[in-house]
Amino acid sequence: MDQTTSLIQPSPFMGIFLLLILGTLGLPFPEDTTLILSGFLMAQDIIQSLPALLIIYPTLLMTDFLLYWIGKRYGRRVVEHKIFHRILSLNRLLKLEEKFQKWGIWVVFFGRPLLGVRAQIFLVAGVMRMPARKFLLADALSALITMAIMIGIGYFGGSQIQLLKEDLARMNRMIMFSVVLIFLGWSLFRYFRRKKIRLV
Repeated sequence: MDQTTSLIQPSPFMGIFLLLILGTLGLPFPEDTTLILSGFLMAQDIIQSLPALLIIYPTLLMTDFLLYWIGKRYGRRVVEHKIFHRILSLNRLLKLEEKFQKWGIWVVFFGRPLLGVRAQIFLVAGVMRMPARKFLLADALSALITMAIMIGIGYFGGSQIQLLKEDLARMNRMIMFSVVLIFLGWSLFRYFRRKKIRLV
């Protein structure tokens, strides 16, 4: 998370966009982590929610459709490519093809939230030549769910951290105030004690 955060500090919106793209290309920036981070940044008022969502949602659909298009363009040959072979093996392709033949677009809808098989499903949807409109419909609806859950986790966590910081700040102020009161009370006690001793 620290590495991911450092990449977006100069320009948060552009950083989030790039992280989603790089994650699609197989680099170690999972989509879910980026979404959770986005929610955290919203909770901390580092980015505004509406502009962030207007960037995140279309980018999710664009990156998903890119993998779909690659699968449709190259068919089963995609498993022979050195980049995509790491994502989709021939054995996995055959298993997912069976699921697509049985369940169709529901594989996209229910499979998209699953991090481990998400990219595989997009590629196989293309390999199976699912109509683009059906793919986009199932993907768009499922992406809304994924986005809401992951950003919600980040936002809730960020809000809790902010509340914790506020509680700690109040506690520190109370401690400092108590220390000052104790010091003043002790000083007054010693002052009157000395004065009483002198009078005696």
